Formats: sequence, C-alpha cells, structure tokens
Amino acid sequence: MEQPRPQPKITRSALSTGFGVVAVFVTMICIIPYVGVFAAAVSGSLDTLSHLAETVLGRYTATTIILVVLVMAGSAFIGAGAAWLVTMTDFPGRRWMEIALAIPLAFPAYVLAYGYTHVLDHPGIVQTTLRDLTGWGPRDYWFPEIRSLGGAALMLTLVLYPYVYLLARAAFSSQGSSTFLAARVLGQSPFRAFMHVSLPMARPAVASGVMLVAMETIADFGTVAYFGVQTFAVGIYTSWFTMADRAAAAQLALGLLSFALLLAMLERSSRGGAKYANGRRNAPMQRLTLSKGQQTAAIIFCLTPVLLGVVLPIFALTIMAMGSEQDLLSPRYLGFIQNSLTLASIAAVLTVLAALTLGTLHRVGANRFTGTSLYLARIGYAVPGGVIAVGLLVPFAAFDNALDAWMRATFDVSTGLLFTGSIWLLISAYLIRFLAAAIGAYEGGIATIGPNMDAAARTLGQDMPGLVRHVHVPLLRTSLLTAGLIVFVDVMKELPATLIMRPFNYDTLAVQAYRLASDERLEGAAVPSLVIVAIGLIPVILLCRRIGAGRA
Repeated sequence: MEQPRPQPKITRSALSTGFGVVAVFVTMICIIPYVGVFAAAVSGSLDTLSHLAETVLGRYTATTIILVVLVMAGSAFIGAGAAWLVTMTDFPGRRWMEIALAIPLAFPAYVLAYGYTHVLDHPGIVQTTLRDLTGWGPRDYWFPEIRSLGGAALMLTLVLYPYVYLLARAAFSSQGSSTFLAARVLGQSPFRAFMHVSLPMARPAVASGVMLVAMETIADFGTVAYFGVQTFAVGIYTSWFTMADRAAAAQLALGLLSFALLLAMLERSSRGGAKYANGRRNAPMQRLTLSKGQQTAAIIFCLTPVLLGVVLPIFALTIMAMGSEQDLLSPRYLGFIQNSLTLASIAAVLTVLAALTLGTLHRVGANRFTGTSLYLARIGYAVPGGVIAVGLLVPFAAFDNALDAWMRATFDVSTGLLFTGSIWLLISAYLIRFLAAAIGAYEGGIATIGPNMDAAARTLGQDMPGLVRHVHVPLLRTSLLTAGLIVFVDVMKELPATLIMRPFNYDTLAVQAYRLASDERLEGAAVPSLVIVAIGLIPVILLCRRIGAGRA
C-alpha cells in the first residue's frame, strides 16, 4: 500500500524560509524611524527643548489639539448623519448620493485649500464681486478668513468625513430592524430612535472612523502650512529646513509620535470592544418614508458636503488651470508625472508584497514574532510622514557620513551618500506609512478563505510559496489589487515625507503643487492638483461600485 505523502511543516519552518527573511527585514524597516526619532531627540541639547517649551511648543500643542477636535466633530456629524440618511431613509437622489458622498476621499486637503483660497481670499472672485456690488472698501466689511485654523479644519473635514461615512454606512446596513422598530412602537420619533438605538449600535464603527480622521489630521502638512496654522507637522518641517535644527525637529517629532501612538491605541481599543448583539439582520429594514420637508432637509444635508468637497473645488481648479501658463505636456511636467507614477508604482508593489508576506506568515504559523510584526506594521498609518522622514534620515545620514569618513581614511575614496537622498529610502518611508492599508485589504480578503483550503494545499504537497502562488494569490486577486490602488493613490497625495526625503531635483506632482502655491501662483498649482485628483478617483470609483452593489 502506498504511503501517504508527508505534509510540509509550514508552521515550524516558516521563519527559515524566504518569507521569514522578508518579514524580519520589513519589521526592522518599520522599527528604524521610531528608534531614530527617539535617539535623535534624547541626544539633542536640553537647551533646545527648553527654548521650544518657552516659545512654540505650547502653540503647537494647542493648535494641533483644537484642529483635531474640530475635524473629528465635523467628520462624525457629516459622516454618521449622511450614512444613516442614505441607509435608513428614502428621498429623491439617494442612490446617486450614497456614491457621491465617498468621492471627496480622492482629494488631498491641500488641493481644496488652493481652490478655496483662490475663490474666497481678498482678491478672489467672491470678495471682489461683493466690493463691486456694494462699493465697499477693504475695511468696510467683515468676511471669514479662509487662511485660518477654522479654514484648515473645514478643508480637512470635507476630505476626511468619508472615513466615518463608509464605516458607519456598513454598520447601519448590517443592523436588524427589531430594535429600531421597538423604539418606534414605544413612541420614539425617527430622530430619537436614531440617537438612542441606531447610533449607539454603530458606535464602534463610527469611533474607528473618527480615530482614522484624527490620525490623518495630525499627519497633514500641506493644508496647515499653506494656511499658516502652526501645528506640530509644520514645526517639524520648519525646524528641519528653515532653522536647520535637527535636534529640535526630532524632539517635535517625538512629541507628535507619542500623540499618534496614543490615537492608534485608542483606535485599536475601539475596534477591540466592537461587540454587540443583533449582528445578524433578523428582518429586512424598511426605509423610512420622509415628508416633503424632511426629504428637502435630507437632500440639503447630503448634497452640501458633495458640493463643497467635490463640485466647487473641481470647478474652481478647472477655471484656474485654464488661466495658467502651465503646460501639462511639457517635458518638465511629464517628468513630474513620471516621477510620481514611478514612486507610487514601486511603493504600491513593494507594500502589497510586504503585506502578503507578513499576513501569510501569521496565518500559517501565528506566534509572538508574527504578531509583533503585524502590530508594528499597522501603527505606521498613525505616524505622520514628517515623523517617519526624520526617523529615517537621522540614522541613515549618520551611517552614510561614518562610512564615507572610514572609506576616505582607509582607501582615500569617497562613497558619498548611499542611502540619504535616494528614492529607495523615500519608498521605505511610503511602505512604513501605508503598509497598514495593504494589510487591512489582505486581511479582509483572507478572512473569506477557510483554513481547509490551506490544509488541502498542504496535503497535495505544497510548501508556503506554493500555497501563496497557487491558492492565496488567485483568490485574493481583487483584495490585493484594491490594496495596491489605495497605496498608489496615497503615495501620489503624500507631501511631508516627499518634501523632506526626495532626491535632489526629483520633484513630484504634489511637490510642484505645493511649491507653486507657496509662491502664491495658485493658477499654476491647479494643474498638478487636478492630475492628482484625477488619479485618486480610480480607487474611489472602484469602492463606490462596491457600495452600489450593496443593499438597494
């Protein structure tokens, strides 16, 4: 009788395979920024820290906290309210609105800032028309200042509320009807039933979305820098470049890193406690019938963020671009596009491969190492790009200088800067920053593949590479493609790490838009901004198609 083929011991041998080597390498890359920031901060002079405390630290802290609170509140109000309306009620245009509400996710906040400044600033069309109609002078009237803390909060809210909207909509769609109907039978109005029943049941999803909004807010640089809002992100960049004080930049980065990690723990805690009853829909939820007045209010509530976050910015940017002298087909602009696409493509591929490696290793042989690796990989999305840039540049610059000095002394040969200023170090920053998004997409897809599939593959003699190549990748094709698109677009929009770490004379569309806007050439900044938005619409459209395939 033929002996059964022995099954490969994937679980025990995982760390000795190429997967284990890649996992160790990725884990080390993820650790370096945090160690680098801490080492640079504690090695800096206490005089620097004292000077920061006496001058700007209090302002940075207060401004950052106020900005985060404003954006969190605004995103929760718009996101949760719109999600409930399009899920639980019926009004004209609802099917179109539930897709359009997700589109602002494709816009970087700094792009909206450029468009609204061009329209609402003192020389803009709105105030100019107002002065022409009334005959007022510049000091005869009051107009809200767009370049302010409130303006920055509005810009960030308009592009970040979809995080709350998408998660809350999924939570509302999965709720059963019994509890809501029970509240209505007990005499609660639809609004009170929403506040006391539907919203508390969706609280874990809303909290997760709000935490994501908070982390994206503290990571923003382009919007707050352009509006002159003094946050930690602006302070890091100013200390690094304007003041040439790397110790101060590292100490500010350490403070921001601590805040970001606190938010990451809060987000993890909110997801960890997301357990509640009625997860299975016990009866179809009938949409509420609204009166004419309520329908009008629902349309206005849902349409307003779409108009302010999509329609008006695109219209303004298009008019600005038509009046600019920027030639999108010139060799210079084609170079910007090529640089952006190159960085985004390489970063997307490497990030997806890293997520696939770490996820597979944990799936087939979960242990303390694989769990720690995934945790370190996940917290990167909570760390601003400027912090990661400082954390990578400090140790690698020290290594480059030490190696160059040793080579000069030993062989009289200069090695120059091997890592600092290279695209590979910049891509490493992207990988650290966006690896969590790729892992999330992987885990969402792998959850649908039962363990029996892995067991069957092992029975047929497949080792880990064979399991991934012949089983996981074909079944995860959609999830991996989604992960790649998300990372691709995030890299296209990323600004602070690119500004700090890009190679000399290696500019991207985001850098070009920021440079032109900083020089007050807003019409020119509209051209690269529109290209970034156009590319960003690709994954959002794919996501919207999934939303549209949900419940009608």
